Amino acid sequence: MPEGVRVRVLRLVHGDPRAAVEAAGRLTERQAAGLDPLPAEPVDLAPGRLSAHRREIRALPDATRLVLLLAAADQHPVATHAFQRAVAAVRLDIRPLEVAEAAGIAYATAGGVGFRDAWTRIAAYETASPADRRDVHRLLARVLHGPAETPRRAWHRGAGALGPSRRLAAELTAAAAGARSAGDPALACALAERAAALCADPRARSPLLARAAADAWLAGETDRARALAARTDADAVTGVLALRTGHAGEAFDALVAGAARAADLRTARADPAASDPAGSAAHLLARAAEAAVYTGDLRRCREAVPAARRSGIDPPGVLGGLAAAVDGRYEDARDLLEATAGRCGPGGDPTDLLHAGIAALMLGDHTRAATAAVRAAAAARARGVTVLVSQAMEFRAYADFWTGRPHAAEAAALDALRQAYATGQDNGACHLQAALAMFAALTGDGELCRERAAAARSYALAHGLGLPAALAQWALAFLDLGNGRYDDAAARLRALAAAGPGHGHRAVRHLATPHYVEAAARTGDTRVARAAHADYDRWARAVGSPDDLALSARCRALLSPGADALPHYATALDLHADGDRAFERARTELLFGSALRRLRRRTEARDRLHSALQAFESFGALHCAEGARAELRALGAPPGPTHAGARPTTRLTAQQLLIARMAADGATNREIAARLALSPRTIDHHLRGVFTRLGIRSRIDLVRLLADADGP
Repeated sequence: MPEGVRVRVLRLVHGDPRAAVEAAGRLTERQAAGLDPLPAEPVDLAPGRLSAHRREIRALPDATRLVLLLAAADQHPVATHAFQRAVAAVRLDIRPLEVAEAAGIAYATAGGVGFRDAWTRIAAYETASPADRRDVHRLLARVLHGPAETPRRAWHRGAGALGPSRRLAAELTAAAAGARSAGDPALACALAERAAALCADPRARSPLLARAAADAWLAGETDRARALAARTDADAVTGVLALRTGHAGEAFDALVAGAARAADLRTARADPAASDPAGSAAHLLARAAEAAVYTGDLRRCREAVPAARRSGIDPPGVLGGLAAAVDGRYEDARDLLEATAGRCGPGGDPTDLLHAGIAALMLGDHTRAATAAVRAAAAARARGVTVLVSQAMEFRAYADFWTGRPHAAEAAALDALRQAYATGQDNGACHLQAALAMFAALTGDGELCRERAAAARSYALAHGLGLPAALAQWALAFLDLGNGRYDDAAARLRALAAAGPGHGHRAVRHLATPHYVEAAARTGDTRVARAAHADYDRWARAVGSPDDLALSARCRALLSPGADALPHYATALDLHADGDRAFERARTELLFGSALRRLRRRTEARDRLHSALQAFESFGALHCAEGARAELRALGAPPGPTHAGARPTTRLTAQQLLIARMAADGATNREIAARLALSPRTIDHHLRGVFTRLGIRSRIDLVRLLADADGP
């Protein structure tokens, strides 16, 4: 089944392999394909696995089962830590727990009772009668006191209710708002969902379910969020879920409609805080801008800006910036994006920080983009918004990659990929797969690049995701370029330029212009390349990014004959000195050195080529390093010494090092493949590459070498 579904099934069944096998057999075809949400409760996924635990619990004495029921109700799904107080309040004898301890089912802890595993805890609760469950919830509610415990007291009061209650529904709704404000969306979801269950009025129930769906989404419980959202007509929640888990092309309209609805609610209530469950009107428009970014349908931003103003909403800077850029108003786009990128101070709203990072990336300010992304992830963690952490890391990976930290970028992207799958953000996972394809292209790992790119493009084209589709295509072109396949690189990038929304992306096409110009110049077909460079140069001059200006100067050099190119290369390197795209600087030096060699300026050529070689080796871009060595050999100059004192593991990419460590820990190729969402054949290819780079022959040698490398 798809990796995202597999990861979520394992998460739902608490990592139990036998329960996962049972669960996989119970999924519908649409659930197994990721089209429909999985059941929200593990009981619904693996009832057979639970039945054995239920038999164990039923075999215990009644008094033991009562103690276990109280402990289970205190722990899940809302941890309330009130067991000891409840025991003291009714003078409950807990000596019967010794029977459960003897059976290995549960054990006494300093705070109460610990269960053998999650399934045992569920069984202890499920086997009790409804009346007994209501009684223990009421007891736990009675011993919870103080303002800080209000949400948990409300939870137990709601769980102990006999049926619908307007008063309890109102109490739970208020408690959910408190939990939401305190940065606990998981608790807010449980409270809002329970409030909806106790609400007799269907008209009042729908907004509560929408709130619960939004809270579940923020907490990373995507399947629960999708199931809850299906029971409402909330455009905003539907749009957010489509953006990250469904067909992204459907998200834009739903998010713009949700923003308008939120603005109407705020006006009707004369309350600035009143908004749609998924967020404020401004936040929903920010998400609409993300939908345009992910799909590549940037022209929709032009429609959204006036619509927002008609609703009295100030359009977010990324939305307005994209609209201005599509119209060719590059100076206006720059000003709007600069204002957004400037809002990247610590402690801000995670959505605002995320958009500051996106704006900084568009401006070519990768250092500020990385800072904004790191702060967005930190703010999301602090507020319990699990779902935004991996999204922030998507954009941090770009910044790390372009600023010469490919190992850090690859490691961050792999970690974000696991988080995206665990939280059901398959669209984000697709974007990360495409980014990882680009990292593989940089290191010259053709097999991995092609596998990542194929996975990203297959998913992206089925879900209207123009950004990862275009990024994966660019990665393949970049791989061709690094290996000297200039005709193939030019053909791929021309196809990228012709692809529309959902298949391509104007911004990626724009970013790839320097590579297209290089490929076109090598093949002699520069007519289209000159037009592409003219537009790239206009943007570079508008935003004033040193790196964009440097790359524009490099393009001008590539399009100039003979010695006329040299001043442009020199200008490019001067501009690179003020920028942060270290890898592109190395490529400029390689191209400059090659041009100098052809003009027989040997000393200058040697210096440039040696500098490029050292940079490529530090990035792990061995195929590019080989290109620099070939130029040095053609010059008749020795390539120069390698870094003999460096640890052997520095010869590996981040992904190779991760695989090497897993293999050294005893994991099989199939186990490593499952963890990294790759095929066993690719893992075998990687390990052979690891052995070659490290000069070893077996896993035993690998264990010894890594132990030495990690030693003092």
